[in-house]
Amino acid sequence: MARRFYLEGKSKTEIAEEFGISRFKVARTLESAVRDGLIRLEIRLPAELDAERSDALRTRYGLSHSLVFNSQADDPGGAAVITRRLGSVAADLLAEIVTEGDVLGLIWGPEIEALGPELTSLARCTVVQLCGVTPLRPVDANAVEAVRRAAAVARGVAYPIYAPHLLPDGETARMLRRQPGIVEAVSRFSQVTKAVITVGGWGPGLSTVYDALGEAEREDYRRQGACAEVSGRLIDAEGQVVAPELSERIIAISFEELRRVPDVILLADGVERATATAAALKTGLFNGIVTDTAVAEHLLV
Repeated sequence: MARRFYLEGKSKTEIAEEFGISRFKVARTLESAVRDGLIRLEIRLPAELDAERSDALRTRYGLSHSLVFNSQADDPGGAAVITRRLGSVAADLLAEIVTEGDVLGLIWGPEIEALGPELTSLARCTVVQLCGVTPLRPVDANAVEAVRRAAAVARGVAYPIYAPHLLPDGETARMLRRQPGIVEAVSRFSQVTKAVITVGGWGPGLSTVYDALGEAEREDYRRQGACAEVSGRLIDAEGQVVAPELSERIIAISFEELRRVPDVILLADGVERATATAAALKTGLFNGIVTDTAVAEHLLV
């Protein structure tokens, strides 16, 4: 009943007819569910969009989708609040562009975790996780919750990946890719029609790959020009892949597969990721972006 009323927009009379009860019984049931915590209602204040910078980014980078929301360095709540706004704006964009029959791919990351709870409307589609999760955190509900949440809202099938993003060596990664559950998700990378990807900066706390590597490897890749990480691949300031050997240790959608996806949306927030975002856009992988004013100002210089 809750799904029909809150997610599908059906009236209490329509629900009553479907379940063969009175509309008053439907109303009492929904009230009880809210009171008992089975339904959680939230008032979400939408992020204020910056139309001028959105249009400027769209024109500068030849994008089909460009959404810039207002943010300030001294925002109460700091980076966490900005990331939640990013998730809210991205959820609204997906509700607009995802159509029935799409295969929606979601990379793993904090921005995607912020996106999950904000999804309240999505056309019926399949949802695929596009990479494993950081080895620094357990493979728990948080890692795949956005994928499952999106599939539930879309009334579609979810294909999560219960495996680390970065493995110790290529042989371990190849072995995991042959596991049935992982094969099921990875085999659908070629079917993805909409993808949402995040970008990591090459510094502590800015990239799950950076944080998972040892200090010697981090500095070695930095000397090779690494300044950003996209889907586990390291790129330099011109958007060129560096350290391709690291890709053998990654479980994630490849750049070649992403280039075949019709719509690839980049999520980026926080001025500390601005340089990495500029590098990511130079890869030519993306035709859309959701970001904040701090990043947009850097991109438009």
